[in-house]
Parts: sequence; structure tokens; C-alpha cells
Amino acid sequence: MSKILVVEDEAFLLQALSDKLKKAGHNVETAVDGVQGMEKIKSFKPELVFLDLLMPNKDGYAVLEEAKSMDETKDIPIVILSNFGDEKEIKKAKDLGARDYYVKANLKLSELVTKIEDYVKK
Repeated sequence: MSKILVVEDEAFLLQALSDKLKKAGHNVETAVDGVQGMEKIKSFKPELVFLDLLMPNKDGYAVLEEAKSMDETKDIPIVILSNFGDEKEIKKAKDLGARDYYVKANLKLSELVTKIEDYVKK
């Protein structure tokens, strides 16, 4: 069982992904904006973070940058889930330290759940 944080402001996607991960046996926490997401990264110490880019209060890029700049959180794999599919956005996120990048429109939650083992160190 892995500790996973989902940071997403779209309620439907947040609930669907959280439910799918819990059914797969993971310990899941959620956050609805970047400020809350960063607080939970520090307090919950997840083994994996799914992070949206466009959110209120603090965007995903700022969360990614902050998490990767701190010793206690820099090694946590962060996977971007975004509506932005443009190569420039993908490159920016990966340059900031994102492990992977998925465009929400092309996302199958079941595929994401099966890839978790690739992201989490056992």
C-alpha cells in the first residue's frame, strides 16, 4: 500500500481518482489547491503525488518547484495531470522535476493506477 496525494481542483476527477486509488488498496489524501497541496506534501509525506497545473491560490508549477527545492520532499515522484498538452508545458514541468505528464483528455484512470508501481520505490 502506497501513500498517494492527489492535488486537483476539479471535484469530479479528484473523487474518481481518489476512489480508484483507494479501491486498489492505497492510502490516499487529497487537496483542492496548490497551497493545501504543499501543506499535505510536507505533513502527509506521500510516496507519490498526482498534481494538476492550473489551480487556485498556487499553481502546480509553483508546487512542483517548491517540493523539488526542499530536502525532505525533493525525492517524492510528482506526476502531472493537466489539460495542457502543449510540448512547451510538458517540457517546463519535466524541467522542474515532474516524473511524468498526462493530458487529462487522454487519461484512463485504470492505466494510471497500474503505473503506480513504476513511480513508487519499493
